[in-house]
Amino acid sequence: MSQKILVVIPSRYRSERLPGKPLKVLAGRSLWEWAYRAAVRAGVGRVVVATEDARIARDVRRKGAEVLLTSPRHPSGSDRVWEVSRRMRADIVVNLQGDEPLMNPRTIRKTVSLLLKNSEVLMGTAAAPLESESERNNPHVVKVVLDKNGRALYFSRSPLPTSWKHLGIYAYRSGFLSKFHRLPVGFLEKQEKLEQLRALENGFPVWVARVNQKSCGVDTPEDLRIAEGLLLRHRYA
Repeated sequence: MSQKILVVIPSRYRSERLPGKPLKVLAGRSLWEWAYRAAVRAGVGRVVVATEDARIARDVRRKGAEVLLTSPRHPSGSDRVWEVSRRMRADIVVNLQGDEPLMNPRTIRKTVSLLLKNSEVLMGTAAAPLESESERNNPHVVKVVLDKNGRALYFSRSPLPTSWKHLGIYAYRSGFLSKFHRLPVGFLEKQEKLEQLRALENGFPVWVARVNQKSCGVDTPEDLRIAEGLLLRHRYA
């Protein structure tokens, strides 16, 4: 029996480091559009943008994409995705973060495949090789260390030995997403400001799809400039 898959792109206007981030334009498109286009090309299921802000919702509708207005009180993107999953039923729910405009459709498919191929996987994500020492030392680049079976041992903003660069995507079984939403925020999540540590702190493994793709998270105006250059260089636009 085929499983119903829902891809949600949480897009919060009130970013601490770059207010209005989803509406910032690079290479002729709003930032959220790049994640949306990658999700549509991946072809895994229904795609919807989730936001707390009417300005983002208007931009999404004007460009012909589906959007849901959600509560402004969610502490993380996964909590916003959980709200959407209550309103749009699915077996697997993907949280595709909208601030990595170079996300590859193959990465989305490979992350979802973690759950499709193994019924014991409750939560999956993706990681790519670190490209430089500056990335390894950059606190805006999240690192992950893996065990020999491809499960995450730890995520951190600090340099980690033999680590990979974590990419902004998660896939959950819908039942586990509801459980994840109810889990208490732990010490490590508060310290690192990384929501995926909530699963590890509570004893739930996070499986990682290893991929080879360019990645550039957008958190600052300088990141926007770098991402735009990469998009134009690789002719994503």
